[in-house]
Amino acid sequence: MFRMPPEWAPHERTWMAWPGPNLTFDDEAGLAQAREAWAAVARAVRRFEPVTMVTGPGQSAEARALLGPDVELVERDLDDAWMRDIGPTFVTDGERLAAVDWTFNGWGAQSWARWGHDSKIGAYVSDLAGAQTHTSELVNEGGAIHVDGEGTVLLTETVQLGPERNPGWTRAQVEAEIHARLGTTKAIWLPRGLSGDYGEFGTRGHVDIVAAFARPGVVVAHTQPDPAHPDHELCKGIVAQLRAETDAKGRPLEVVEVPAPTTLKADGEWVDYSYINHYLCNGGVVLCAFGDPRDKGAAAVFQELFPDRTVVQVDARTIFAGGGGIHCITQQQPLVGQG
Repeated sequence: MFRMPPEWAPHERTWMAWPGPNLTFDDEAGLAQAREAWAAVARAVRRFEPVTMVTGPGQSAEARALLGPDVELVERDLDDAWMRDIGPTFVTDGERLAAVDWTFNGWGAQSWARWGHDSKIGAYVSDLAGAQTHTSELVNEGGAIHVDGEGTVLLTETVQLGPERNPGWTRAQVEAEIHARLGTTKAIWLPRGLSGDYGEFGTRGHVDIVAAFARPGVVVAHTQPDPAHPDHELCKGIVAQLRAETDAKGRPLEVVEVPAPTTLKADGEWVDYSYINHYLCNGGVVLCAFGDPRDKGAAAVFQELFPDRTVVQVDARTIFAGGGGIHCITQQQPLVGQG
């Protein structure tokens, strides 16, 4: 049976996609900032494991100048740069590598999105990795799921059950497809995502900025201490829900709260800045930073959770301005036979 290993299991490599000219980064300065930010994440991950960057045709030389010599580059037509969502979800049966190629429709066919090229990246990356490709008719993205490796998956009602993605699908049908593809047996449904994730470039509720497993039975959860922010009450409700849940093994969940940065707005809009959107790689934790007083405290929380890993913080404000974070631009390929 194929299953998705947890993110903390050993990786073969990390896959990323290089920002190119599009509506997300629609001016030269914004695109340059995005490329600097993506490169900073790639270099941080490369400290711990191999990285392969997919770039648009003719963009490899510029990418190489920012990435350095030790990031592998491959060229393929791209629309955007969110590998967590456009890439495959890797699974393994312990001996073979496979990859779930979800149906991708631009985060719910959003008006600004283009996905003619990105909808083919999952199968392309799967082929490059030498994996069997398992095609799914479910519209889903990698940032919309999080697993504990022992049968439990976190989902969000406004994503998989949203009419923009899967009209006509019932909760039971979504769960059956998720479990069949990921090898999970229990879904925990959060009602929605953070408020800022419903803005122009938002995903309409990805779970990976709200909650994530740190190990079986333990979840890190975003909290918003400031009652002026609309996520204040939302997060209290989600934390309470998670504390009342059990996982697939019947264990009550331990919830570790991680307070949001003190920044409430950017460009007049509520932000969804979140430390939950981190990435675990071999021996490392690549954690968002926001130039904020709470950055140091968040790093301490993750260092305590992962005492055998090195915590590296990378400024993620430019990435969040585009609609995501560090987890959203990375996708792990598990080491077959491990985890």
